[in-house]
Amino acid sequence: MLEGARNIDVFGDKMYKDKSWEAKMQAENNITIYTPIKLKQNQERLESADNLFSAAVSRVRQPIESFFNWLQEKTHIEEASKVRSANGLISFIFARISFACLLFANIL
Repeated sequence: MLEGARNIDVFGDKMYKDKSWEAKMQAENNITIYTPIKLKQNQERLESADNLFSAAVSRVRQPIESFFNWLQEKTHIEEASKVRSANGLISFIFARISFACLLFANIL
C-alpha cells in the first residue's frame, strides 16, 4: 500500500514490525515507520525509554483506531464477502464511507 508514497511518517501496529522492510521504505521512499516496541523473548517488561516511545506511538494511533471502530460499527465495512473484483471492492468501500459521512452529518 505504500508503493507510491514518499516522504511520510507511518504509525503502525506491532505486527508490522520488520526491520528490513522499514530500512527499504526509509532508503527508497523516505518513509519512516513507527511501531510500538515489542517485548523480546523472556523479557518481562520494557525499559523506560521504550515504554515511553510505545506510549507515544499508541497516542498517535488511538484516534485513528477509534475512527475505524466507529466506521465498522456504523457501516459493517468489513463484511465484503460478496465482493468479487478490485473495482467491486473499491465501490463497496466508497459506498460505505459515503454512508458513514451521511450518518456523521446527521443527514440519515
